[in-house]
Amino acid sequence: MKTATITFIAIATSLSIFSSASKTSYHNLFISTSDNASISQHLFTLTRRPHVAGSQANAEAAAYVLSTLDSYDIPSHIASYDVLLTYPVLRSLTLTRPPPDSPTTFDLRQEIYNGDLYADVADEVLPTFHAYAKSGTVSGPAVYVNYGRVEDYAILKGMGVNVSGTVALARYGQIFRGNIVENAYDAGVVIYTDRKDYGGGGGGVKWFPDEKWMPPSGVQVGSVFRGTGDPTTPGWPSTGTCERLSDDEVEQRDDVPHIPSLPISWADGDAIMRSIGGLVAKDDWQGGIDAPVYRVGPGPGIIELSYTHCTIENVIGIIEGAEEPDRFVILGNHRDAWTFGAVDPNSGTAAMLEVAQRLGKLQKRGWKPRRTIVFCNWDAEEYGLIGSTEWVEENREMIASRVVAYLNVDIAAQAAGFHASATPQLDELLKQATQQVQDPDNSSQTIYEAWVGSSKSNESMIGRLGGGGSDYAAFVQHIGVPSVDMSFGKGYPVYHSMYDDFTWMKKFGDPMFHRHVAAASVWGLVALKLADEELLPFNYLSYSHELQKSAEELKEQVSSKGINLVPLFNSIEKLKRAATKINNQRKALEENKGWESIWKKDPQKVREWNDRLMMAERAFIDQDGLSGRPWSKHMIYAPSKHNNYGSKSFPGVDDAIEKATSLNTAESWRLIQHEVWRVSRAVTHVSLVLNGKFT
Repeated sequence: MKTATITFIAIATSLSIFSSASKTSYHNLFISTSDNASISQHLFTLTRRPHVAGSQANAEAAAYVLSTLDSYDIPSHIASYDVLLTYPVLRSLTLTRPPPDSPTTFDLRQEIYNGDLYADVADEVLPTFHAYAKSGTVSGPAVYVNYGRVEDYAILKGMGVNVSGTVALARYGQIFRGNIVENAYDAGVVIYTDRKDYGGGGGGVKWFPDEKWMPPSGVQVGSVFRGTGDPTTPGWPSTGTCERLSDDEVEQRDDVPHIPSLPISWADGDAIMRSIGGLVAKDDWQGGIDAPVYRVGPGPGIIELSYTHCTIENVIGIIEGAEEPDRFVILGNHRDAWTFGAVDPNSGTAAMLEVAQRLGKLQKRGWKPRRTIVFCNWDAEEYGLIGSTEWVEENREMIASRVVAYLNVDIAAQAAGFHASATPQLDELLKQATQQVQDPDNSSQTIYEAWVGSSKSNESMIGRLGGGGSDYAAFVQHIGVPSVDMSFGKGYPVYHSMYDDFTWMKKFGDPMFHRHVAAASVWGLVALKLADEELLPFNYLSYSHELQKSAEELKEQVSSKGINLVPLFNSIEKLKRAATKINNQRKALEENKGWESIWKKDPQKVREWNDRLMMAERAFIDQDGLSGRPWSKHMIYAPSKHNNYGSKSFPGVDDAIEKATSLNTAESWRLIQHEVWRVSRAVTHVSLVLNGKFT
């Protein structure tokens, strides 16, 4: 394993003061100055070569982002970090069948296709691998474990299948790949992209480049590290000669895999599946139309897996605020990709540059934001949210005391349909912004109208940010910053493969780049409202409604176990009253048009009001963190323990329920009550912050 360097580029501008009314006119101008040709060119340039974190190609992509921001007259400078990354040196996979069949050694290559515009740089794509997978060689009978979830292993146990000493064959989907490896017991795991999920399902369906589906040799690579940030500096920044864990200490961490793993294609997975005997798998474990009958094994096929392992740059751009330069609205997207990254992440990078370009035009017209706007183009997200986490850990106190909100776009466009997740106080702001932007796939309606039409209910429109799927994690789960994550489309077949290139985007993801433009419009409009409105547009009533719903669901789980939820419900009621009070006060001022006079006569009152709204989210943070995973400190939102992509409300309570269900001891059930009290105290703290008065 080797260390790498993260570089940060900070950018500053001059100050100016303008009224709220004039700034609103600039917001309307922002929406009208879109440029899909410019976005297309940005994406083409960023994806010309594979650019994994730490590579020269990724450094060149960073230089492009820097020069593009520089062309918008935004001055810049550089700062650096050192981190640990892993790259594949040698890996092999052999399948041994019973005689007379001869062994098969897979070539583990993703194939170029006829007319591939990127054939000349295909050799720059890293060999397929799992970042941070354990080195070593394992061999054992193959056993099919479906998606490799805890419940899948329980089903195998019920079938009488002994998985000890086997190599697990799991298919991608449902849970984070790192959790698939975590659940795979003591030998090794091979994870394939099943054609049913990624290849169109079979039955004569074509694949990329003819259709959008994953080709037979396509492989979804990725990290299997279940933590966040540099593994050698857990909880503190990787700056120069700082304290670091040794390689041996890193390998002993609970969130680093302890068994070898390898991602493979659906063609190779199919070959292994045909070698497995034993009981027939359940119907919902079976493959697509042309697939063989899936059996669970173990064996008789034997898998032998061998794996040995052998720098990074963030670009930060700043448009300084005129009236409140020490309050920050941050827009974030990562740049590094496992291969070309046309969808993930550079559709988001292109959209970010579009937002920056439009704001640059507004500056030339005389606009300056009230609060400072920061662009963060992260590196090494794919390895484990490393660039963003290191920056957050180093700037922890500044972020905790001054950041208004974090707005993340990992993927701007992959298909039709707007999707968003947020901390609840930003729900209404998201809805307002989407009401102002035209749906890129139907010009007769707004994004909001299409969004409502595709949602099962108005309540389910907006997801929550408890998962660890992108760079919002450190902001929400470690610091407690109100945050948003948004995209067009939800899932695409060639994810993390060599086929996620500009051609796929141009043919299937967003042919006219209208979705990119719309994503930039919503993203920028939310940022402008947060940066320019005198009173921050937060609504904590949404939070109280969300918590009430989650508490009712929790009541159904534990009401028969003697757990007292009265403290939780009481704390939520206090939050509801505090949120209602501050909302009513705002409404009265808006109706009386009193903000301008208050700002002139008593700006500190407005400042104090905004600070209450900004700091309320921080009160959900418990400095001790969740039991067994102290980096995650948010009492309401954190990743599910068995799926890093998933999210759980009241995660500490959820963890305690799972443990008590397993142990069924008086002490384990008492710990659930303790976690309920912890959440109740956090929610009460939020209402106190909103009220702004001592008890």
